[in-house]
Order: sequence, then structure tokens, then C-alpha cells
Amino acid sequence: MTTSSHITRLARRGLQTATHATPPPPPPMMSMAALAPKRKPRAEGDIGSVFASLSGEEAAVLPPRFRDLKRQIINDADRAALTASWGRLTARLAQAADEIETAKQDAVPTVAYDDLINADSGTIARIKRAGALVLTGVVPRPEAEGWLRQVEEYVAANPQVKGFPADDKQVFEVYWSKPQLAARAHPRSVAAQRALLSLFASSPASSVSLASPLMYADRLRVRHPGDSRFALGPHMDGGSIERWEDPTYRSVYAAILQGQWEAFDAFEIEARSAANQNLYDGAGACGIFRAFQGWTSLSDTGPGEGTLRVYPLIKEETAYTLLRPLFRELKSKAEVGHEAYLAPDNWVLDTETTDFPGAPPARSQEFNDDTHPHLQLSRSMVSIPRVRPGDQAWWHADTIHAVEAAHRGTGPSAVMYIPTVPLTRVNAAYVRDQLESLRDAVPPPDFPGGTGEQGFVGTGTVGDVVGHTARQAMGIEPFELSPDMPAGERAAREDANKIFGFA
Repeated sequence: MTTSSHITRLARRGLQTATHATPPPPPPMMSMAALAPKRKPRAEGDIGSVFASLSGEEAAVLPPRFRDLKRQIINDADRAALTASWGRLTARLAQAADEIETAKQDAVPTVAYDDLINADSGTIARIKRAGALVLTGVVPRPEAEGWLRQVEEYVAANPQVKGFPADDKQVFEVYWSKPQLAARAHPRSVAAQRALLSLFASSPASSVSLASPLMYADRLRVRHPGDSRFALGPHMDGGSIERWEDPTYRSVYAAILQGQWEAFDAFEIEARSAANQNLYDGAGACGIFRAFQGWTSLSDTGPGEGTLRVYPLIKEETAYTLLRPLFRELKSKAEVGHEAYLAPDNWVLDTETTDFPGAPPARSQEFNDDTHPHLQLSRSMVSIPRVRPGDQAWWHADTIHAVEAAHRGTGPSAVMYIPTVPLTRVNAAYVRDQLESLRDAVPPPDFPGGTGEQGFVGTGTVGDVVGHTARQAMGIEPFELSPDMPAGERAAREDANKIFGFA
């Protein structure tokens, strides 16, 4: 049996043995509105409400059903294979910490725009290994610097804007400024998103379009020199406990959960696109699937200047994230010392606790050296290489990332958060609701609610989304259809057009 067919079998088994069976597809006569109900607005807040570490929330003990979930996952696997896999993985992580600490910024590939658009096998391999990259020369520098000036003018003209921290606003609850709309619609940025989506694999028959990225409205950040309060620690977005609790999401990681972490493919997209990353709809939940998260730099920012940090080995970090709750320590570090504490024989399969470290419902998955000790995050989180205005940073949906604890530079560390979002039914439904948010000048569905930018001076409108491709990506205009398209591409576009109200 080939590795790929074995993994497929394991994924199916994971779905069949799930505690909550995957619901059957709805009957054909169901309307698209019924398939994709409108999302309710969230409570007001800021980015501090998204993360337990920023909100000061204490870790809560999960209810007994999570012990049952853990037992189910372990019992469905070969326990000996899981234990052996844990041993191989923890040994690999010890090597990885040394490699990353030595490589520093070189662990994150820097790729020129043209080299991504026309990527060779070596470039693709480096990106897939790290799960992150810096992409240079996407937007002309003068254009990106102009966006920063416009953002600063917009904020100055609307001092009532919410932001974090409240007494020194740097991460703004701003989504609909004209420069943000322009940046999301920029043709070279859209082309970069298509190139990143092309790294993923999907069956031609699956209703996922990797050629038609959607537009996702997110915040912007202008971090001030000297700031140490926007110290967002290591975390992984796209849900937390959902990775284990949702059967479809769990099937993405079937190889890992069956003791074959080396066979895990982080760039298979079909199951990911159908997974429920938002079981609890809390402040930290995401209602859209972002294949890569990213931002466009508006400033010249390097290591030590308040920039992004990542763990630059996507397969290893994902495997450890999924396996960590299934194991518990026998003796503490205080009892046996650091090296013996991390040794495989100090860890056993855990079927007794409800612990899923760093995975509170309705928040993002968070990490630290206590909850995830084998990652050695104090050594292995690396700041990305220097970026200049118009460059972009990108990281895979499963990449552990953080923001440097302090900004020791002399200028602003300014970015617009713009991810790459494939066209799927779930994502199209989100964009439909997001368009209504633009029309009303309120925060998009994934973000803290309230009046948003209503009454602001200079807020963008639907008319400021320029270009046919951008207007399709925002649900303003329909996608073209052709009989020559692959079945999955056509189905994804047809579904989106129905959801957007064009059919």
C-alpha cells in the first residue's frame, strides 16, 4: 500500500470513528442561504479579547468529554506506533532547535516576487519546509509608503477609533480605510496569493478554487518604537481545540495521529477547506479558512524592531501540536532536570486528563515553554528577515507565530494584515457577510463588533474596490464560468455566485 493511500484510509477511519459523525450533505433543493446562514455580529472589543494571554484569562479545566475525545483518538491508533512516533519526533525537535538557533533569519526563505510567480522546485521546497517566507518587491515602495501616510491621516481624522492598547493605540480596529481596500486589490498582491495557493494540492473534482483568491478584511498595525505591550506570544490561528474535536479537521492530521508524522502533508487542502475551525464562535474564532496568513509591510523593519517571529519547520511543529495533548510527563523538570524531563521515556500516553495544553475553546491555540517544552520556543522562534515597504510576510495556516516582545527600532513597525483565502463554499458565505459589513462600515464578522467606522471621515465604500478581479473576490461581481474549467473549479464558482446572489 502506498503512503498516500494509507493516509487516505486513515483519514476515512478517523471520520468514521468520530464521536460526532460528520453530517450528511444537505439535500439539493436547499437554498444557498440555508446552506450558509448569516453570521451574527460579535461583542465589541479589540485584539486583546482574541488571545487568552493578552486578555489575562486564566486557563480553565476542560469538561470530561475532552478526556473521552482523547481516549477515542488514542484508542483508534496503534499505541505502540504513537509512542514510537513521539520518540522520533522529540528527537527531531531537539535537532531542529539547534538548527534554527544557528540559522537565525536564514531559516526563513526570502523570495523575490518574480521567483515566486515562476517558482522552481528548489524555491517551492524551501517554502514548504519552512511554512513561511518573506516575499520582496510585491508593491512598489512609493505606493506602500503612500498607504502608510493615508492610514496615519485616516486615524488622525477619526480619533474615536478603537485600538490596542487603549491608551496608546497601535493595533487599530480599522478595516475599511481606502488604503486597505487598495492594498487588498493590488494586482501583484493578488498574483502572489494565487502563487501561494498553487503550492497546495486538491483533487480536480473538489469544490475548491486555488485560482480565485477571495478578499479578507483584517486590521492594520502601526507599532511605535519602544512599545513592549503588544507582546503577542507564540500562537497558531484557525481555531484551537477544533483541530481535535471537529472530525473533518482532525482528518487533516490523520498521519500524525496514527503514528506516521513524517508522512504528514501540510499542503493538502481538500479536508482543510471543509473543516469547522469555529465550533464556539468566540472572540478568537475564525469563520474563514486562510491557507496562508500574511501582511504587507508599510515600513522598513528588521529583527528587533517589533516584527514577526515564526517557528520555521511546518511539519515538525504541526506534528508536535497534535501529539502533545496525547502525552503527559511522569516526572517534572524540577525532579529530574531539563534533559531527562524531555526524554521520551519520561512521557506516556495520557488517557486520564482533559488537558489540551494552550487550546481553550473560542480562542487561538497558544504555546509556551511550559505547555510545549520540546519545541524549545525560547531558542527556536526566529524573527523574520528585514522587510521594506511593499514587501510581504507569509506563513502557513499551521505556522506557530508571534510578535517580538519589544520594538527597539526608531521608526514605525507598520503592516496591513492581508491573507490568502481560497474560494470555497464556506469562505464565499463569509465574504457575502463581509460585503454587508463594508456597506454598513462596521467590523467584519470575524472581528469584535460595534459601530466600527460608521461616521468616520474618509471611510472606503464598495466603489473604492477597484478592478474586476478584486470585485469578484469581494463578492461584488460574479465569477465567470466556462465548460472547459475543471469540475471542482466550476463548482466552486457556481456555489459562490449563488451565495453572492447572482444565480
